[in-house]
Amino acid sequence: QVQLVESGGGLVQPGGSLTLSCAASGFTFSRYAMNWYRQAPGKERELVATITVTGATTNYADSVKGRFTISRDNVKNAVYLQMNSLKPEDTAVYYCNFRFRGAGIWGQGTQVTVSS
Repeated sequence: QVQLVESGGGLVQPGGSLTLSCAASGFTFSRYAMNWYRQAPGKERELVATITVTGATTNYADSVKGRFTISRDNVKNAVYLQMNSLKPEDTAVYYCNFRFRGAGIWGQGTQVTVSS
């Protein structure tokens, strides 16, 4: 079945770095744009970054621009989010996502906590 599985979250100090991974299965990964979202406690889920099918075009929320990088590997069927210069306000559950046959498909999420 169609599935997304995120990994790589954890506890990191302010200024640190993490790389999130999302493993995709059950569909032709190379045909779909992919997204990373995040949801902080008490806040709505927000779009963090997007990447087109070839990876040629990426877009970022203003809050992460210049610090986060989205990438993909269409051979490994995976999408990544490299996060640098992390701030406490980046603390959230991070989800990968894509639209499949008109519906949003979500992984289970991975927790990122930025704290000293």
